[in-house]
Amino acid sequence: MLLLRRCHNLTRFAPLNTQRHQVAPAVTSCAVRLWSSSSSEDHRSYQRGPRWRHALAGLLAGTGAVLAYGLHHHKAEQADLVRVQPIEKTPAFPIFTQEEVTSHRSLEDGVWVTYKGGVYDITDFVAMHPGGDKILLAAGGDLEPFWALYAVHSQEHVLEILSEYKVGELSAEDLKKQQKVESSDPYSSDPKRHPVLHINSLKPFNAEPPPEILTDSYITPSAIFFKRNHLPVPQVDPASYKLHVDGLPGGSLTLSLEELKTQFPKHTITATLQCAGNRRSEMNKVKQVKGLNWGIAAISNATWSGAKLRDVLLAAGYRPDDAQWARHVQFEGLDKDVTGTTYGASIPLNKAISEEGDVLLAYEMNGEDIPADHGYPVRVVVPGTVGARNVKWLGKIIVSADESSSHWQQNDYKGFSPGTDWDTVDFKSAPAIQELPIQSAITTPSDGAMVNRSSEEVTVKGYAWSGGGREVVRVDVSVDGGKTWQVAELKSSEKGQELGPSPPPGRAWAWKLWELTAPLPAEAQELEIVCKAVDNSYNMQPDTVPPIWNLRGVLSNAWHRVKVKIREDESEE
Repeated sequence: MLLLRRCHNLTRFAPLNTQRHQVAPAVTSCAVRLWSSSSSEDHRSYQRGPRWRHALAGLLAGTGAVLAYGLHHHKAEQADLVRVQPIEKTPAFPIFTQEEVTSHRSLEDGVWVTYKGGVYDITDFVAMHPGGDKILLAAGGDLEPFWALYAVHSQEHVLEILSEYKVGELSAEDLKKQQKVESSDPYSSDPKRHPVLHINSLKPFNAEPPPEILTDSYITPSAIFFKRNHLPVPQVDPASYKLHVDGLPGGSLTLSLEELKTQFPKHTITATLQCAGNRRSEMNKVKQVKGLNWGIAAISNATWSGAKLRDVLLAAGYRPDDAQWARHVQFEGLDKDVTGTTYGASIPLNKAISEEGDVLLAYEMNGEDIPADHGYPVRVVVPGTVGARNVKWLGKIIVSADESSSHWQQNDYKGFSPGTDWDTVDFKSAPAIQELPIQSAITTPSDGAMVNRSSEEVTVKGYAWSGGGREVVRVDVSVDGGKTWQVAELKSSEKGQELGPSPPPGRAWAWKLWELTAPLPAEAQELEIVCKAVDNSYNMQPDTVPPIWNLRGVLSNAWHRVKVKIREDESEE
């Protein structure tokens, strides 16, 4: 979870003294010299100028893998320095004991870590870490347990970046001791997954079903419901599980799983969950963004059963007067990283306490116990709200005047202008995503598919959904790139896929599937099929991606387009 900046290794431009205690001060003062005022204006402009920001390589904690780096910029900068300062031959790296490494655990003493027997000084990066002081938790120790959480760290360019920080080797004796303490893979106890899933990340596990089977059923089977994990799946014993409710003046409430099931009425809703990054791959085609490369299937629909959050908060002592000071309800999961930091998020109090909000503390999914990947034994289901707020493996609920301080609430899952980049982004300037915008996509035919001319028609299928409980009232489909349009048939029922009754106003939590069969144009050799949805507030999807592009690739909801070839029958050739 370390975001490493490509620092110019002092050992590359000046000889390392072979005496350990003489080397350390020269290297660990990198950060001090980097930010201190200097009599050399050239030095300041080099260190502070925009070019060093291009040499950023990073992983924003938990988002699944955010890397940005500029290798060619770095090489160019190296060439500039070489012309100014000749490179002297670097002797072998000095040897450090674990005790010496451990003594470098602060900005004053330097921040050192070890990795596979090497010793690295990352002092000058600490000030830029997006996770704040959390990076210091690895100081003076082994980096591997932290990196084991995110497989992306094993990529070659990340290891190359780390090598620029190398200042020494760990003593053979201490390395042997370290190797004896083998850290187990935190993902070794993750559940088995259905092999049909398209995997975007193994550690943590993130995957989506093939689009063509996503809309085969109005209710998505749990096995192929998209998986979005930020950390290892925790193993929770249902017999010892406890849910803690804090923050209210009347005190706290602790519930066992059995108490949650028996002391509160059981409610069932059908609700669609969608990842904020659904369809991110389309933004990547405009300009590369940071995040998992989701296709169109990071969205699924299920029935959820459990106790209403409102009922539990009332039992914990919530009273209407509390709304005068409370504004948010925070959730903490039981999934955690090696530092003990848990996944967290929050929603507005009015959504949590509303009788029409339908926020559940769910313990069943599709009529069965919630599977491990989806939050067993209890998760929050916040219908109409981005998936990131639907916290899994729920351990704690906190009524608060403030939003969750979690990284995923404060420094992720927010939208920005297309003109905002990683050099100018200010996460505090944007609100956390809650309700999602109108959305639709084509699941069949797939992009690049072939249809026979003899078929004379093409059948198009897909899904449509809108956040905030807004009901989808229409889906328009075009087979000629948007020149002419036809209205698709909507389906919103488990039985026969027919259109069910409209939900109560503001409580349309589930998607609608849709279908259209259109004749093949006589002269066309290729079809560009497009869909766009409209909700009951007459919100409509934007026609193209560039105006809604953002550096995190979230909120991607432009018209969805696929191109299909028309194959002439052999008998006609």
